[in-house]
Amino acid sequence: MVMILGLDVGGANTKAASSDGSFTIIEYLPLWKGAPLEPLLRRLSAEARPEAVGVVMTGELADSFPEKRSGILFIKGAVERSFSCPVRFWGVSGFNWRDLADLAAANWSASAALVAEEVGDCLFVDMGSTTTDLIPIKGGPRAAKTDFLRLARGELIYMGLLRTNLAALLGAVEVDGERVPLSAELFAIAADAHLLLGDIAEGEYAVETPDGGGKDRESAERRLARTVCADPGEIGPEGVEAIARQARARQLELLKGGIRRLAEEHSLNLVAAAGIGEGLIREAARSLGLEVIRLSERYGSAVSEVFPAYAVARLLEVELGGR
Repeated sequence: MVMILGLDVGGANTKAASSDGSFTIIEYLPLWKGAPLEPLLRRLSAEARPEAVGVVMTGELADSFPEKRSGILFIKGAVERSFSCPVRFWGVSGFNWRDLADLAAANWSASAALVAEEVGDCLFVDMGSTTTDLIPIKGGPRAAKTDFLRLARGELIYMGLLRTNLAALLGAVEVDGERVPLSAELFAIAADAHLLLGDIAEGEYAVETPDGGGKDRESAERRLARTVCADPGEIGPEGVEAIARQARARQLELLKGGIRRLAEEHSLNLVAAAGIGEGLIREAARSLGLEVIRLSERYGSAVSEVFPAYAVARLLEVELGGR
């Protein structure tokens, strides 16, 4: 079989998948810190030995770039230098884009195009480490074409399962009968709450910790307590867990609100859930009485977690097969 590789180059993670789903990888690679993208791409080229590569990106928004165009050119150049096979970039209008701006944050578009073909009308919801896409599909994807407009329309929620700052989620928490404002610092992230609650294992804490410390339960407790300017001993294990539970509840509330509004607006009763936050999406959708398809059950968990990379590989396979 022809090996077609899909790449999703994000600001925090670079993901790859083959069109048959047998090869997947997620690599934490923070572009805003100057992480070496090309060495990873060259390694992927040597390991996968693809005959064609499809690419989507969101990393152009990393604040190491002065504007999106610079980021697009950086990513595009790095990919083209790293692979000797044909490389095709997917934009919000597909592979036949005309303006570089079409490539900006187009990974959701590839996912939605494939879901539209293989699932049909639904609300496609993909929750990653940093953001959540909510794409109405009714006779095809109906989302806005830019992140700015998707944010405005509720089709992009800047909240993920791991990297979201708790201070951006919660203005205050209830601890031991007191309503306490959270300190406006990067003391803890959503991954700390999910680790403490058992939603993720230590090995799934696949991002940097805010304090550079450990990814174990004790370290997470310390970070969570610090959000209310305390040590764990001051508020006790119940107080620390209360912070974690309220952070998770807030994420669930945001998901429910976004899903409810878009499902009602587009008269959709089916949610297709993908990403590392698939379980939270399912919980939110079911609480609204909506039917849920977990893409991990259809394609496997590894593919669901890198779905845009898999989708662009599948779409390129169809594109090349039609020639």
